[in-house]
Order: sequence, then C-alpha cells, then structure tokens
Amino acid sequence: MNFLRTCLVLILLAAPAFAQTEDAFTGLASNDFDAISAAITALALSGDKQASPTIHAIQDEALYAAPDGSLLIKTEPGYVDARTGAPVADVVEDDLVGVRVNNKVRRAVDAALGSLDLFAATPDGRRKAAEAVFLSRDPAILPALSKAIAAETNDRVRVVMRQAQAASQLANPDATDAERLAAVAVIRAKGGLEAQSLLGSLRDQTPAVANAAAEALTALARLQQLWSLVQSVIYGLSLGSVLLLAAAGLAITFGVMGVINMAHGEMVMIGAYTTFMVQEVIRARAPFLFEASLFIAVPLAFLVSGGIGIVIERGLIRFLYGRPLETLLATWGLSLVLQQAVRSLFGANNRDVGTPQWMSGATEWGGVTVTYNRLTIVVFAVLVLAALMAVLRYTALGLRMRAVTQNRRMAAAMGIRTPWIDALTFGLGSGIAGMAGVALSQIDNVSPNLGQGYIIDSFMVVVFGGVGNLWGTLVSALTLGIVNKFLEPIAGAVLGKIFVLVLLILFIQRKPRGMFPLKGRAVEQ
Repeated sequence: MNFLRTCLVLILLAAPAFAQTEDAFTGLASNDFDAISAAITALALSGDKQASPTIHAIQDEALYAAPDGSLLIKTEPGYVDARTGAPVADVVEDDLVGVRVNNKVRRAVDAALGSLDLFAATPDGRRKAAEAVFLSRDPAILPALSKAIAAETNDRVRVVMRQAQAASQLANPDATDAERLAAVAVIRAKGGLEAQSLLGSLRDQTPAVANAAAEALTALARLQQLWSLVQSVIYGLSLGSVLLLAAAGLAITFGVMGVINMAHGEMVMIGAYTTFMVQEVIRARAPFLFEASLFIAVPLAFLVSGGIGIVIERGLIRFLYGRPLETLLATWGLSLVLQQAVRSLFGANNRDVGTPQWMSGATEWGGVTVTYNRLTIVVFAVLVLAALMAVLRYTALGLRMRAVTQNRRMAAAMGIRTPWIDALTFGLGSGIAGMAGVALSQIDNVSPNLGQGYIIDSFMVVVFGGVGNLWGTLVSALTLGIVNKFLEPIAGAVLGKIFVLVLLILFIQRKPRGMFPLKGRAVEQ
C-alpha cells in the first residue's frame, strides 16, 4: 500500500514537467515564430534528454512536423522521433513540413544550446556556452545562468557568465533600474565592439540607465582609440619585421660591396618557391612532416638562394665593380631573366604554400588581435638578425668581411682573398633574402612578381638606416613600418608610401649617409 502511494505521488509530481515538455514539443510545430521561440526556451529548461538533439536539429534545419502531429529529426540513417529518439519507418517526405526558422528563432536556438552547455564538463565548453548566451540576450536563460554562476569554479568562465547574465538582464523587461545599472557596469568592464553595440541600444531606457550607458559608451570609445593606436603599432612592427627580413641581406651586399643589386627581390622569390617545392615533396612523400615543412625550407632556401647568389657574383657582378650604373642595369635585366625562368618552370599563376597548424589562428592581447603567422615572422626576423650579427662578429668570415668593409686594400695586403669575400658576402646576403622568402610565403602570394613588391622598400630601409649597418637596418625597418601603418588610414596606402618617400628624401638631404653611417668601400670611393 505504501509502495502504491509513493508511486502515485511521483506520478503526480512528474505530470506538470511532462506536460510542460509536451507543450514545448507541440509548440515547435506552430506557425508563430514567437511560439516556436518560447517552445525552444521551454524545451531547453525542461531537462528532457531529447532537448539537445531536437534543438540541434532546428539549428541544422533538420526538424520536420508530420501530418499526425509528431516531430521527426532527419539523420543520415533515416528519420527518428524527436520526442523519443526512436527510428521511424515508412516516412513520406512529401507530407513533412519543416519547422519554421527566422532570426528570432535562431537567437532562441543559440541561447537554448548555450543554456544546455552551461553545465558542460569542460571549462572551455561552459565558456563557449556563456558567449553564445551573451549574443542571444534571452531573459529566459537568466534562471539557468544564476545556477551556473553559483556552481562555477573557474574564475575566467564565471566572468564570461556574469557578462552573459548582464546582457540578458538588459533585455529583461522586468528588471529594475538597479539591476540594469549593475548590468551596464559589467558590460562596460567587458569592452569591445559587442559591448558598444549593446550599450548603444539602451537609449530608450530610463534616464538613469540611458545616462550610464552613454557614459560607458564614451569611455569605451576612448579606450577603443587607444587600442587602435596599439594595433597600428603592432601592425607596423609586423610590416617592419617583413622589411627587415627583405633588407637585411641587401644591407650586407650594398654595405660591403657597394653593389646596387636590383635582382635582390628575386632571391626572396626563389626562397618562396623553394618553400613551395619542399611542401610539394612532403605532401607527395611524407605528409606527416608537413608541420615541420618550414623548418626544412629555411636552410634549403638559404642554400639555394645563397648558391645562386655566388654564381651571380662570380659570373656577372665581379666584372662590374666600380661601375654602379652598369651594375644597376645588369642586375635589373637579371631580375627579368629570373622572373621569366620561374614563369617557365612553375607558370605565372600564384602557388599555394600551406600554413602549418601551429602558425594558424590568432590571439588577443587586451583590445588587439595578433595573428600567429605575423607573430612568428617577427620572432623569426629577430632570430635572423641576431644570427647575422653573430656571424659578422664572431666568425672568421665576419672578421674578413669587416676588414674589407673598413679598408679593402689593407685587407688584401694582409692576405685576405677579397674576391672570395665578395662572393661569400653576396651569397650570404642572397641566402638571407631566401629565408625572407620562406617567411613571406606565409603572408603573401607566391608568384614570379613576389620580390618586386619589396625591392624598393628594401633600398629605402638600407639608405635610411645607414648603408651596411645592421642596427640601422633594424631601426629604419621598424620606423618605416610603423609610420606606414599610421599613415595608411589617413592618406591611403599609395599616398602614404609617397609621403614616406618624400620624408625620406628630405632626411637624406640632411644626413646623406643615413641614421647610422658606416665606413665602407662605397664611402672610400
């Protein structure tokens, strides 16, 4: 008797929840979008095991209403009953009607899925759920959010949940002014474009809330301007690191040898195509090495470009020393020959160079976004410059190169084979350009014209910094990169570059040997 009484009590207690769940499933088949949105919310809060697959089916537009009132989910094996999850046979698809979806229903779906995942096992899953609730701003999720915040143990996830709670509270018609003011403070602390958009929609609130929102918007706008300046500096450093890679080799050859090498950009291009060939071989023979493809390409690009540079110096440049105009014309013609050779071998179309997984994506630092490939290039440029300085300072080749730079005749009298130093110097500069091509293949189109976009900027960097001075090359590359990025939003990319060129001409008139002049062959002659 007691057992029967207990069962009866459980049935009576479960009946309201069961009826609520049935009403939610029934509401999904309605023609009224408001009713569908309300049914989605009720289903998410019901705790029914079929709530998640049903709401996901709405998101995928795979939920259908049958003539008998049942709801069916379309899956790859066939149709299943949304209420029970049981397979359904002999379905006449022509009789099915898809559940209606509009933007309001989609927001309800996002909020419902967010509320279902607020209690996920992993912090990352709960954080993503809270972010989805923030975007949906559905007041119906507030009870679930309160429970999730109370149960949350991760401080960062709890902050995101409170932000989602504030966004939902601002959309709650029953919220008091005190609750809305507290929510405005939370949204203001969050910052970002989403927060600004949300605060901008509060103009029709009570004067206290509207004034608080306006003050928050003003503060966020100022903060956004500050972050925009920081973002421009970061973009400038990124561009400067690219210019540093492209100009470092040119600084060596131009500073030590006094050669105006118009084919330097083609050494960059050859390094990029070496990267392409390395990845093609890896894709065909050893796909498991793709993540390490750039580590393989860097030394190969240095050897290939450096070897070609030595051949160019021995076969062409050494006959033109002391004749800068003929050197310029010869290397310009050589650049055209190299471009056409690459077109004949690889075609004129851009080549696809893949980005390893560890270089994909981006990270946020405060209010700025930094992509991993740009960040990697900045680090790579610093490492290349440090290695180059170490070679010049601590190796026998570097000692001989510095000796030839300071006094060529005296170096020759001391037994240094200056012709071979010339060849190795030209090869070193070309090899560094090849490594620059590896980096540029990750952010630019790999085509026969790749080097042409950087040759003029490279000469500007070298002349501005001081011919042959690597520290000057570093400072000038970063300076020109940052100045370019600050001028582009104001004057545009083309006019900004022209303005930089004009400033550079004015600077060279005052300091013809650049910021950090270095005594070398070009100065002696």
